[in-house]
Parts: sequence; C-alpha cells; structure tokens
Amino acid sequence: MSETVDTADMVDIRSVHKSFGSLEVLKGIDLRVRAGEVTVVLGPSGSGKSTLLRTINHLEKVDRGTISVDGALIGYRRSGDKLHELPEREVLRQRTRIGFVFQNFNLFPHLTVLENVIEAPVSVLRRPRGQAVEQARRLLARVGLADRADSYPKQLSGGQQQRVAIARALALEPKLLLFDEPTSALDPELVGEVLDVIKDLAGRGTTMIVVTHEIGFAREVADTVVFMDGGRIVEQGTPADVLDRPRHERTRAFLSKVL
Repeated sequence: MSETVDTADMVDIRSVHKSFGSLEVLKGIDLRVRAGEVTVVLGPSGSGKSTLLRTINHLEKVDRGTISVDGALIGYRRSGDKLHELPEREVLRQRTRIGFVFQNFNLFPHLTVLENVIEAPVSVLRRPRGQAVEQARRLLARVGLADRADSYPKQLSGGQQQRVAIARALALEPKLLLFDEPTSALDPELVGEVLDVIKDLAGRGTTMIVVTHEIGFAREVADTVVFMDGGRIVEQGTPADVLDRPRHERTRAFLSKVL
C-alpha cells in the first residue's frame, strides 16, 4: 500500500478517527498543512479541536488513519500493509520535532524561567548546558522576557508564563508548533502580548496549527482557517472565504455568535 506525501506538506492527516469509549470525537479528519503556513482551527467546545492537536504528536493514539509530519509517520512505522506502534522512546524523539504550547502553560513551578527553557534541550537532546543556556537567553529576549530568566513561574503574569512556554517549545527547534487555545486562560488585557509573539513566529515562516477563538488573529495571521464541528471538518479555506463568505450554515451560525 503506497502513499504519496506532497513534500511541501509539513503535516498530512488522513482519515483520522478517535473515540473515547462510545464517544466518537474525530470522525475521519483529512487535513494538509504546508511548510511555513499557519492553520487556525475554529469551532465550538467539544468539536474535537484539542483532540486533533493531541493526535498530531501522539499524546492521543488514533483508532484509524495516519498522521505524518515532515514525511515521517507519527507513532508508527509501516511494514508492507501493516502499521506497528513505535516504542515510547521513538515517540518521544518524534515529539521533540513537534512543539506543543498548552492552554495552561504547564511550566515546572520549582524551576526558574531559564531552567524551564533549557530542561528539554539538556535532558532530551543532550545539549551541553552552556549552549542550551545561550539559546534560552536568545529565545527569552525574542519573547520579551530577557529580564525574567531567574524568576519562578508563580512570580509571572499569565501572559508572561505563556510566553515562557512558547520559548520552551522553540528551544527544541521544532519543525511544527501546535497551540491549544494559548490565550484562553489569560486575562483579556494579556491576550495581545501572547498573540504578538505568535504573529512574530508566523512572520518568520514557522509552520503552526493554532486552535483558538481569536477571530481577529485568524483573519490577520492564518493562511488557512479550518472550522470543526461534531468531530468533522465542516469547512476550510482562506480567512476571507471562511470568515467573510462561509458556505455552510453551521459555520455561519458559529461566527454569528463570536464575531
């Protein structure tokens, strides 16, 4: 069974299904994301957006279908017509190429900002500590936190913590960045500082999939907008197509409530 993967596709999701018990959360998702592009995923709560993100780096195993990132199957290797699950250490190695920024920051509270950023490069990639520290300081400067390297997470605002989380994800030099509602846990006045960092990454050609409710951000930054509902992709296209000229009634109903 041969599969052709467009070499310009950084992400290639094919017929992905995922259930939790009797609840089918993803019902045959097909999605391609080209290298250097930003895809924004919109949809109501419970539509499967976060689960989709978690399958891309194998935090959730798919029931059927395949996911490839940069030409490599995630979580499996193919032998003829069969897929064999990779050992955990191989999956962890794959995850180092896929940065994940969570809704609730997930920083280590007992580590300083600098230690949070260098932890994975040193422990997972075995980088020399001095090299990791130098890179971490560059990344913290990029997200506007050069002066907070020695602070602990509890001493930072939510927006600052999320910017540290972005720097931490970038420290592994991933091929792909996934954002799961990166501003939903923030006070409204802190949302802009996080979105500005993500916009800067987009301007640098970082391949990203962003689950968000920030419609203005989607309009400004996305190359492709995907609208999900009920575990399916209902509509996808350019921001102008999906946000200004939605074809599906379900998309129109959702946008009428959030715009």
